[in-house]
Amino acid sequence: MNAHTTNGPGAVDPLLALRPWEAPEVTSWGRLPMNAVDRRSGCLSLDGDWRFQLLPAPDAPVGGEWSSAHVPGAWTLQGTDDLPQYTNIRMPFAEFPPGSPATNPTGVYERSVDVPAEWAGRRIVLQVGAAESVLLVHVDGRPVGISKDSHLAAEFELTDLVRPGGRTLVRLTVVKWSDASHIEDQDQWWHGGITRSVLLYATDPLRLADVTVRARRDGQLRVDCQVRDARGALPEGWSVSGDLDGHPLTRDREFDRVNAEEERVSDFLGEARLRATVPEVRTWTAETPELYDLTVRLHRADGTVADTSRHRVGFRDVEIVGRDLLVNGERVFIRGVNRHDFHPLTGRTVSQDDMRADLVLLKRFGFNAIRTAHYPNDPALYELADELGFYVVDEADIESHDHAHEIADDPRYLGAFVDRVSRMVLRDKNHPSVIIWSLGNESDYGANHDAAAGWVRRHDPTRPVQYEGAAKRGWADPDLASDIACPMYAPLEDCVAHALSGEQTKPLIQCEYSHALGNSNGTLADHWAAIEATPGLQGGFIWEFWDHGILQRVNDGRPVGRGGAGLYDNGVTAPGHRWAYGGDFGETIHDGAFIADGIVFPDRTPKPVMYEHREIAAPVRIDCFRHEGVVLSNHQHFRGLDWLSAEWELSSADGRTLTARAELPDLRPGGTAAVPMPFELPESGGEAWLTLRVTTAEDLPWAPRGTEVCAPQVRLRAAERPLATAMATATDGAEAESFDAGSVEVDDDGLLSHPLLTVAPTLSLWRAPTDNDELGGAALRWRAWGLDSMVRKVVSVHRDGPGVTVLAEYAGAIAAVRHRQVFTPVEGGVRVEEWAELPDDLHDVARVGSVFETVPGLDLLEWFGQGPWESYPDRGAGAPVGHHSVPVDALFTPYLRPQESGGRHGVRRFTLSAPDATGLTVALDEPRQVCVTRYRAADLTAATHHDELVPRPGCVVHIDAAHRGLGTASCGPDTFPSYLVAPGVHRWSWTLRVL
Repeated sequence: MNAHTTNGPGAVDPLLALRPWEAPEVTSWGRLPMNAVDRRSGCLSLDGDWRFQLLPAPDAPVGGEWSSAHVPGAWTLQGTDDLPQYTNIRMPFAEFPPGSPATNPTGVYERSVDVPAEWAGRRIVLQVGAAESVLLVHVDGRPVGISKDSHLAAEFELTDLVRPGGRTLVRLTVVKWSDASHIEDQDQWWHGGITRSVLLYATDPLRLADVTVRARRDGQLRVDCQVRDARGALPEGWSVSGDLDGHPLTRDREFDRVNAEEERVSDFLGEARLRATVPEVRTWTAETPELYDLTVRLHRADGTVADTSRHRVGFRDVEIVGRDLLVNGERVFIRGVNRHDFHPLTGRTVSQDDMRADLVLLKRFGFNAIRTAHYPNDPALYELADELGFYVVDEADIESHDHAHEIADDPRYLGAFVDRVSRMVLRDKNHPSVIIWSLGNESDYGANHDAAAGWVRRHDPTRPVQYEGAAKRGWADPDLASDIACPMYAPLEDCVAHALSGEQTKPLIQCEYSHALGNSNGTLADHWAAIEATPGLQGGFIWEFWDHGILQRVNDGRPVGRGGAGLYDNGVTAPGHRWAYGGDFGETIHDGAFIADGIVFPDRTPKPVMYEHREIAAPVRIDCFRHEGVVLSNHQHFRGLDWLSAEWELSSADGRTLTARAELPDLRPGGTAAVPMPFELPESGGEAWLTLRVTTAEDLPWAPRGTEVCAPQVRLRAAERPLATAMATATDGAEAESFDAGSVEVDDDGLLSHPLLTVAPTLSLWRAPTDNDELGGAALRWRAWGLDSMVRKVVSVHRDGPGVTVLAEYAGAIAAVRHRQVFTPVEGGVRVEEWAELPDDLHDVARVGSVFETVPGLDLLEWFGQGPWESYPDRGAGAPVGHHSVPVDALFTPYLRPQESGGRHGVRRFTLSAPDATGLTVALDEPRQVCVTRYRAADLTAATHHDELVPRPGCVVHIDAAHRGLGTASCGPDTFPSYLVAPGVHRWSWTLRVL
């Protein structure tokens, strides 16, 4: 058989004759209805290597030469010439809906299957977990069916086509581009293939057709069962039973009576309802994911079991009351993230272990919610969310970003919208973790959405429905197909104003609100401060979990594929490899590094923003410090603090650190209590900070005992006097002697010479643009102003005794910046006082500060300030003040596209040292932004990937008087005005000494 014919030479394949890849009205043919019955017991896995051919088009003939492809897996990552392609909004081909390109990669998979002999007399079903984007199924040359929807399983009955005890040939043809591609236009890599597992299973002809579980927080359980028989009419005497944690359920006789009276019982579809009341029920929430084991059995007339389905049940209610989303009657904050199915070696094929690792990591960093952007995720994810505790917004596989307006009301796509939404609901309805249904993403708003919403509300009135495309028409409009106002990247001031307007009618939970592209997520703490302080605001979902970098070999540009484990670690790839983003596979249509917008690197290494989020979501916090003690509060919704342990840590500026065990108070959710001070504060020692290091008290499914949960902090005492004054006092009378020793010199060009410096300190106004700087427009302005190529001109060098004053001008394209440095010798070093005046034309620059470079060998940075994680002026909540020590090479954060990285905010002093303890130390006049890496800003600016970077032997050190915030302007609001670098005079000073 070839792609043109079936059942003999010259016969036309009816599946191909339909040309289903260009027929949006055809959502399936021969596909069985979706249901929530568990069919994993006794199934035959068909995963593994299949014979494979990649054809240029769906109607091209199948040749005689076969290669192999692993199932599940994308062929784009398995050595074919069809490579991954990334677009965000644009379709990767020019044809308008519902058209597809003439060159249309089509994968043909074949394998022989030995059907178990013991399946004789049983009903046999083939399940294909996911195929992108059109699936055609043949068995022994005969057409079986068609399915669309790249992220939900398709099932086909094979009972009359296969012989138990015999061998059968299964062919799965997957067409990459189709009418369906236009509604799968999501912000991710385009792949092709069978990306989830394939299996064969058998049931008794008398079977459970569906099971619907509704478990309320008051302990009321209702289980609705549908029964069918493969022979047609249902036999007499069948029955259904069930038990919950071993306790039997009761048959709802009133349900049976009403059905009989209304003649709703058909000859081929039976219905039964089971009930139970659980006393002292343990309710399910994301904080307390309590689950019960439910088993449902279908019995024949003689009492024997014909079919069984097992479920994990969570008792919980979801409702909207006024403008609040309630779980079990409590208003909850949604601390969410958007998550794709992704792996850097296998694309959208993700193992259950990988999914568990994803959720465990999110749980450890304070997340409690997932939006399955932008399609139903692998079924295992929902089971893990039930077990570990996550609120899930389950999103249908609908995004028509490039042609959204046309498709939203196109009746040809009406069936596809309803089909995709309804099948998602039918599959996932029994998961307590699913609290909201989403109609899709970025597909405008039209009648097709209203039709899908109507189906959901009728079938499942227990959960709200959301859709951003409807919500953006009016956050308070009650007549739209969204029960939640779920905008994306709405300015914070607009959200607060809406909540305070008196017009709000729905919960406001942003489906996307902080974009993690590159060095980003500025103002995250500011957002949450406003959310927690403003009734009507309930949180949102960060975009997104993953950087979608695909591991690529540099020498041939090919993806590494399944064999690449061990070629990356801590976000960094092995030599000869790199993380590929859009355009790296030779695509002419692509959207570059916009795919690298996650809070973790492609290998799941957390980015610094994860620590920011962990502190923002801290379950226990220090509210304030009073002389009689410290006020702690419980910021959870449903549980106390008994699952936590803690330790106090006192850090003072003089280098002392004290620790003591902490006894956490017995606090109800939302409660506060004052606890005694754990230490007697020393009378001297300058600035002092108290940190509560909170860890898990016992082993949990997502964290072993001792895992740090948060580290809230409060300042006990400010610095006794400004550091500049302290430094001046400490060096009185020592300047001349030290300067005359000749260890510090300033040359005629006004440049400081020092034995540990290879490049003298000069003025710095430029940073390697972050992705937010580039896409938000700031970098374009900075280049137009010439900030990346300022020309330094010495105006004067004035020597006054031991001191030297240098005046210089830095000329750019539109203005010059005047800069003054005063060098004063001190014992063991030199004090540098600086002044820079930015003209009004330079109203928003990246930084104002000093930059210098050191000799090689200074490989360890120790500092007192925020850390140890990277931090910036508008992203520092995850970096407590204290004494920190990190190797210089570990300070740099390897964002996929090289950019400004590795900064530490609020640094009071730092030391750079060699293994023999020699080096230099710098004391700052006040807490400043400091960055120490191996790269100049120009190095980072010029590079597109990290394999292009060559570390410098010494350290590049930036000390900033002011540094611009990060914001999220690549997709969303920029940083706040308070985090911008304004024109005018900037002053700062620092003292450099030799160790």
